[in-house]
Amino acid sequence: MDPHAHPGPVAVAYAARRQAWEETHLSTLAARSYPARRALPEDDCGLRTPLQRDRDRIVHSKAFRRLKHKTQVFVAPEGDHYRTRLTHTIEVTQISRTVARALDLNEDLVEAIGLGHDLGHAPFGHIGEEFLDEALRERFGRSFRHYEHSLRVVDVLEREGQGLNLTDDVRDGILCHSGRAPQPRTLEGRIVRIVDRVAYINHDIDDAIRAGVLAESDLPAEPLRILGETGSTRIDRLVHDLVEASSVAGDILQGAEAGGAMDALRTFMFDRVYLGNTAVREHEKIRAVIRTLFDHYASLPDGPPDGGGAPGADDAQRITDYLAGMTDRYCIRTFESLAVPDGFVG
Repeated sequence: MDPHAHPGPVAVAYAARRQAWEETHLSTLAARSYPARRALPEDDCGLRTPLQRDRDRIVHSKAFRRLKHKTQVFVAPEGDHYRTRLTHTIEVTQISRTVARALDLNEDLVEAIGLGHDLGHAPFGHIGEEFLDEALRERFGRSFRHYEHSLRVVDVLEREGQGLNLTDDVRDGILCHSGRAPQPRTLEGRIVRIVDRVAYINHDIDDAIRAGVLAESDLPAEPLRILGETGSTRIDRLVHDLVEASSVAGDILQGAEAGGAMDALRTFMFDRVYLGNTAVREHEKIRAVIRTLFDHYASLPDGPPDGGGAPGADDAQRITDYLAGMTDRYCIRTFESLAVPDGFVG
């Protein structure tokens, strides 16, 4: 028997029960799970809120699975303990849920936004994003921003061009999670936006030390005095600060001291790791890979070999969709197939 056509007593009562729970337990500032505002209206699920349904669609998407082979900071690291874009996504989501629960906000919304926020990242992280943007501007006068492409992934590219039909609040949180984008309209989206930085700064420090790019003694003393000597201590203090400052403000923000210390660590990481000597030596290699593939697909009469891409996409968009969807290792293998004689590919 079809449970949707003939729902049982639990499914019949589920939506009303969840709405009553949210009215009793969530802050008046929290986003609500109902009604679901989607581009294409759908009947609600009898056992999940619309936001839980969004979460499930993201987790089961192809773009989410590809995150395990996309760079966080270090390209194709040999060790098993370095972060990937997938582990970063899980860490952001877990911390964001902690903050949302402490503030009586909607955990299901921060979970869906957290899991979907980086689906549009190009291979090789932000450096790959920069060089894909450069190539698009030079040839087509277009730009590439991973947060905009994350929204395109869920709106258009998944499900063979049909998209995931996510709710408006999840879509807004995904699009606005970056500091370069407008503020998210919900407090839950603003949590993910700040926690994204909290997570990547501290976890990237851990990976940089593991890789030998940094030593513990290199870290600036004043931010460590304020936030702590270890990554877990710093994250704990930043989360406590975020919750307490936000509770007083009725918005999502950091205290001046903790926020300033985190900004100082971020500046240090850009100077020493993200744009440091070790990284810069790899940048031209990454640029060569991205530009070689981009120029190759732009020169083909039929564009990239993706069966036509999303409906209605022009050549520039098809190339963007194809390249941005690549994992690091697939991108490298494809480059080798074009640039290295077959007999020399190890």
